[in-house]
Amino acid sequence: MSGPGAPAPLVTAAGLTFVQGLLVVLGAVAEALSVVPDRLVLGLSTTVFFTLCGAALLLCAWGLSRVRPWARGPVLLAQLVWLGLAWNFRETWQVSVALVVAATAVLAGLLHPRSILAIETVRDADAG
Repeated sequence: MSGPGAPAPLVTAAGLTFVQGLLVVLGAVAEALSVVPDRLVLGLSTTVFFTLCGAALLLCAWGLSRVRPWARGPVLLAQLVWLGLAWNFRETWQVSVALVVAATAVLAGLLHPRSILAIETVRDADAG
């Protein structure tokens, strides 16, 4: 991008996405530490899955902070997943509220008019 950089709403979305990615990676570490021989394949595959998802979120957070259009779609999808998880955690309302607040804040940052303009400006500059 040849402008002043990412607008504040997009930076906020990137920061929260970074925290989400970090928490998913930490969940993968916790899963790896709790693998037992009776469920080795399940434990390892879950660890790999969460590691890849967390790493993807971290990469997308980096991309958003640098106004890379490719990062927006995966982050939008991840927020929809977080909202679905919030519904599943509704009996532990603290977790549910945290997921909803974080996902809503990221969506607000991604869908803010200044964020959309910045991403579309970069996309148009790359195309032309």
